[in-house]
Amino acid sequence: MSDTERSTAEPKAPPAPAPQRELLPFPGLLAIGLYLVLLAGVLILGVVQGHYPALLLALAAAFLTAAAGMVMLFRWAWAGALAAVFLLACYNGWIFSVQHVGASLVQSLLNVVFFLYLVRREVREKLR
Repeated sequence: MSDTERSTAEPKAPPAPAPQRELLPFPGLLAIGLYLVLLAGVLILGVVQGHYPALLLALAAAFLTAAAGMVMLFRWAWAGALAAVFLLACYNGWIFSVQHVGASLVQSLLNVVFFLYLVRREVREKLR
């Protein structure tokens, strides 16, 4: 038997299955989106109860928009969330340095962790 006859006579292996798409490729993006939704809810409740000015509703709308875009992996939402967590980290760090409130330090460190997660190369490459 020649090589060509042998190669046609042998059964061919089935093709490799296509790689399945992950349901949640980056759960950190979902966590940051939920964090932004939580912050927007706190702002909305604060405005309704009269603790915050009504102008902060625009900030709540921006947080909700960025959270929805983060779940859909949009680059503009990533930029908005990156700006939000950076500014919140700076603000809470300033509050801690002036008033020495421990909760502000915890929230500032949480925002720094989110910021460092968002600037990772793997996260930026996944966005469209």
